[in-house]
Order: sequence, then C-alpha cells, then structure tokens
Amino acid sequence: MMRYAIALILMTVQLGLHAQYTMGDTLRGSITSERSWWDLIYYHLDIDVDPSDSTIHGQNTIQYEVLSSHNVLQVDLQPPLEITRVSQDGMALEVESKGNAHFVQLLKPQKKGEVNEIVVEYGGRPHVAIRAPWDGGISWKYDDNGKPFVASSCQGIGASIWWPCKDHMYDEVDSMLMTVSVPEGLMNVSNGRLRSQKTEDGKNITEWYVDNPINNYGVNINVGDYVHFGEQYEGEAGALDLNYYVLRDNLEKAKKQFEQGAMTIEGLEYWFGPYPFYKDGYKLVEAPYLGMEHQSSVTYGNGYQNGYLGRDLSRTGWGLKFDFIIIHETGHEWFANNITYQDIADMWIHESFTAYSEALYAEYWFGPEAGAEYVVGTRANVLNDKPIIGVYGVNSRGSGDMYYKGSNMLHTIRQVVNDDIKWRNVLRGLNEEFYHQTVTTQQVEDYMSTHLEVDLSSIFDQYLRDVRIPNIELKRDGGDLSYRWTNVIGGFNMPLDIKIGEDTQRIYPKSSWQTLEIAAGVPGEVDENFFVTVNQ
Repeated sequence: MMRYAIALILMTVQLGLHAQYTMGDTLRGSITSERSWWDLIYYHLDIDVDPSDSTIHGQNTIQYEVLSSHNVLQVDLQPPLEITRVSQDGMALEVESKGNAHFVQLLKPQKKGEVNEIVVEYGGRPHVAIRAPWDGGISWKYDDNGKPFVASSCQGIGASIWWPCKDHMYDEVDSMLMTVSVPEGLMNVSNGRLRSQKTEDGKNITEWYVDNPINNYGVNINVGDYVHFGEQYEGEAGALDLNYYVLRDNLEKAKKQFEQGAMTIEGLEYWFGPYPFYKDGYKLVEAPYLGMEHQSSVTYGNGYQNGYLGRDLSRTGWGLKFDFIIIHETGHEWFANNITYQDIADMWIHESFTAYSEALYAEYWFGPEAGAEYVVGTRANVLNDKPIIGVYGVNSRGSGDMYYKGSNMLHTIRQVVNDDIKWRNVLRGLNEEFYHQTVTTQQVEDYMSTHLEVDLSSIFDQYLRDVRIPNIELKRDGGDLSYRWTNVIGGFNMPLDIKIGEDTQRIYPKSSWQTLEIAAGVPGEVDENFFVTVNQ
C-alpha cells in the first residue's frame, strides 16, 4: 500500500497543489455516508420526453437493500432539472438540497437487510449537450426530414444531468426498467430488450428492460424516426441477438456498414471472452453525435464510413479498414460496462484497454503486423501533458493519454511477457474475474502481475502516474553497445528487446550504464513495439 500512497502524493503534486475542488465535487465524487449505507437493487425510470419544448418529466423508483441503519439518503440530480416530490410508502419526504446532491429525510426506520424503495418525481429542461458526447447532456436535434432526433450522453458530467439516481460508479443497479413516452411517429430505443411498445393518447410508449448490472452513464435514451433490422450471431455463449436501429433514410447504408457488428463481436470475443450481456442482446443505435458505449445500446454517429469520421488515427492505413466507432464503442462492452471503474480517476481501465481493442481487432482480421503497426502508429496522438490517473474522490479524470499512451503501455507489457497465449488468457481472465463488477486500478494491476507472472508495478507507475516516456540511451564503441535508462522513475524495471542483425537480444537496462558485446558494424535497434524513446 505504501507504493500506492507515494504514487498518489506524487501525482497530486504534478497535477498542481492548488487545484480547486469544491464541496460539490466531493459530494459527487466520493462515497458519502448518505450513499454507503444502501445498496442499489432496481430502478424503474418512467419518463415523458417532449422534443417540442425540450423537457423531460417523470419519476424514478429506486429500490435498495439496507446495509446499515440510517435515515438520510443521497439522490443526485443536476439543475435546471428539479425534484418535485420524493415519497416512501406513499408518504411525502423532506429533501435538503446542496447543489446537485439532494438529501432525503426518511421517516420509516431503515433496518439492515430490508429491501425498501423511494419514488423521486422530477422534471424540467435538462442541460443541453453542446458538443456531445464530450460535453454531456441531452442532444435535441432534427433529422433531414425535420423530425426530432434526440439522445442522451453523460459520461463525466454524470447521469444525474438528465435523471435522478445514485450518481457514483461504485454501486451499479442490478436491473432496470425504462418506460419512455415520446410523440407518436417517433420511437425511443434504450438499453436491454424491448418488452412492449404501444400507442396511447398520441404517445409512443416503449418499455426496455435491462437484466444485468448497469452503470449510470451507460443508461440512455435515443428518440427518432427509427427503423429496425437485425441478425443472430452464434457466439461463444450461444445465440446473440444483434439489433440495429437507424434513421429511416439511412437503412441501406446501415445494412452494409453494420456488417461489421458481427465481425466486431467475433474479433473481441476471441480476445476478451464472451460478450458480457447475452441476456440483454447487442444493439447499434444511430445517434445525433459521434457515439458512446451505452451498455447493450451502443450509439453510432460516424457517418457510415470507416475510420474516425473518415480519418485513420494511426496514420498507417489500417485504421481505414474498419469503422472506428463500431469497434471502439463495442470494445467498451467489456472494458467499461462489464469491468467498470469505481472512481473516474481510474478511467484508464475503460479507455486504455478499449483503445487497444482497436489494434486487437485489426490483428484478428488482418494479421499481427496490422495490429502492431496500428497501435504503434497511434503514438502520434500522445501528449504527455499530465498523469493518466486523476485525483480520487472528487470526480476528476486524468489525461486523455489514457487512450493511446495507455494502449501502447498494454502493447509494451505484451512484449515484456512475450507469450501471446498467456497475454490472451489474461485479457479474457480479467473479464471473468471481474465479471459485472466495479474495480480499482490496484485490482487490475495486481491481477495482471500475478497471472502474467511478472512484477509490473514500476511499469504501471511509469506510464500511469508519471508523464515521461522511458528513454533508452545507446552508445556504440566498436563491438560494444552500452545502454541505460533515462527519463524514468526510481526503480524502473523493464526489459527491452534489441534487434541485432537477424537476431533479437533481450536486455535489462538500469539507470547506470551496462554493456553488450556485439559484432562491429552490426546495427542494434530497439524493437519499436516497446513504447520508449531512443537516444543513440
């Protein structure tokens, strides 16, 4: 534990001792005493979405198990939405609000082991997403035919931006029902399976049921003039329903582009194990923004083209062989929705593994060289601006380098292990060991070190908690090749492969000079699959 404490102190210094965090940040980002005493069991979110005035009204029934006796329960909802009433067993309850956190004063004794529920009624005009999905909220758009096209996205900003909930990642609800009313002629598509759909009083009312644990930001609504098509994929855990909901005018384009849906499931099941949500099926849903990893309801807005909006983020050509949004956002079904961070400071657990899934997809379908070239090519996107791990307890994420610095860290660890069978088993093992769980960085690090049988602690510290890329310094003197690490933390311990002619030599650099004898005139080149810089 001492190593983690020291790393956290160093990280805080690097982020700036004068970073300002408010009480609101703490109430949002920490497990408060008003959260810790109850465990989420079930949500029933029952809402009316009205595009004509950009409002949402309705209620959320929150069912929970009492873990210890307490009489105050924290519910989160962000303005301009307002809670209009909270009740338990039909009795109205008093609510004390502190910004986005609302403290419900319970009248009924809360006895350990009991299952109770409250009903939170609310409404108003939710925050409008300016640049979804990065700036979260509700996107109120229109399709080319002038029909409303509406969607939610809320990672970072929090699910409480559009519905009342226990807005902390550590506690996932076990199951959820979503009843959503929208104007007739439109349809809402949400997570899980469609239980029912009916038209009543000029409204199209759908019920979607999620039969797996789900994180708050993974819950979504998508409202539009949708048409549906689908297929069944025979996966590792049996028959998996693949459903696609797209705007009416885009049906033919979608039928072609979404052929990559089954290809993605096949490639990622090979590396990560069975798709984690067979009970809820898998959906791609067209949205009025780029896309997001909403659990079993992956949203898509990449323009029915390969690459990232038609661009190759690796600059190698391989990124134009697949649709970035389909592969990346589906990869999150394993790392984000199956394995979920407890604190957003550990967001790398979602993004590093999922960014690496792009390369693994390329490797599965186009060969090992394609995957390696792709991940190495993404290094051009790395900024090294601040540590990848953020500050704990205040809803603070780390650097955007969690994507491609993180994926290259994982690719480097793969080279260190030098055993692709063991590597694949660990990727699959993570998804089995932490199936439908929330986790910490330490749990992931410890699991990988144990099962790869390599002490990876200094590698994780270097890439996740420091901003520097390790530098290997090389000097040639006739038949001697001297080498040492610079730009590294104390105790950095990582082997490195040097290509010497047709052969590969593994060396174990330190911060002091060491020497390797090689034939004069034979070049010694660092294997580019290790994410290091080289001074020669």
